[in-house]
Amino acid sequence: QVQLVESGGGLVQVGGSLRLSCAASGRTLILYAMGWFRQAPGKEREFVASIRWNGANRYYADSVKGRFTISRDNAKNTVYLQMNSLKPEDTAVYYCAADLTGDWGSTDYWGQGTQVTVSS
Repeated sequence: QVQLVESGGGLVQVGGSLRLSCAASGRTLILYAMGWFRQAPGKEREFVASIRWNGANRYYADSVKGRFTISRDNAKNTVYLQMNSLKPEDTAVYYCAADLTGDWGSTDYWGQGTQVTVSS
């Protein structure tokens, strides 16, 4: 059974930074695409960023381009999301995800989420 455990969330002021981590256990996810999604109160879950298994292809939502950076360390079975220049609209629960195909239509694994709150 695969488990994805997020960490690094918290309360930060506008313009601040946070780095989220997602550690996978149970099996190696080296061939899996990894992604970050978020869900704000009253809104649907939305895509934030993803990275292919080899790290060569990275994709971002328009709302976070230039501010967020996704990376992965396959040796540690961990994916990261560096978030800079945070805005109040970035406030959400952030979820880590893993999928073999990377199309996210039927994501294989989800984490439990970590809260990010950006105060103005």
